[in-house]
Amino acid sequence: MPRVTEIDDSRGDPILEELFAKERKANGDLLNPTKVMAHCPPILRAAKLLGASIAESGKLPKGLASLVSLRVAAINGCPF
Repeated sequence: MPRVTEIDDSRGDPILEELFAKERKANGDLLNPTKVMAHCPPILRAAKLLGASIAESGKLPKGLASLVSLRVAAINGCPF
């Protein structure tokens, strides 16, 4: 049971509408961290931008950031 309630409805918030639509298109549904960070839409947007910046920086080989996230989730016993 999550300690923080998850939000999966944008409730008319334009930031959440945009981010939720993008994530549902890319993943088929919302990821749990997105649902938790949706409590503060500006922080969610900043976190998404940070992740995109890392992925697009060219500092990591393509796909490595996703593999790192997957491995960290597995180490912590969390589904990803």
